[in-house]
Amino acid sequence: VVSLFVSTILFAHLKPLSISSPSLDLALSVLYSGVPPALNPLIYSLRNQELK
Repeated sequence: VVSLFVSTILFAHLKPLSISSPSLDLALSVLYSGVPPALNPLIYSLRNQELK
């Protein structure tokens, strides 16, 4: 989850200006603000199953 969050933030801040567009910025903001919290329950439930 952390690597997904960090990689999307790095891409958003280090992308060249030539490929910058409002729709790409919106997609990236949805990715790093929505996907990691949505994946947290799945990842932690898999981790809890491994501990049993």
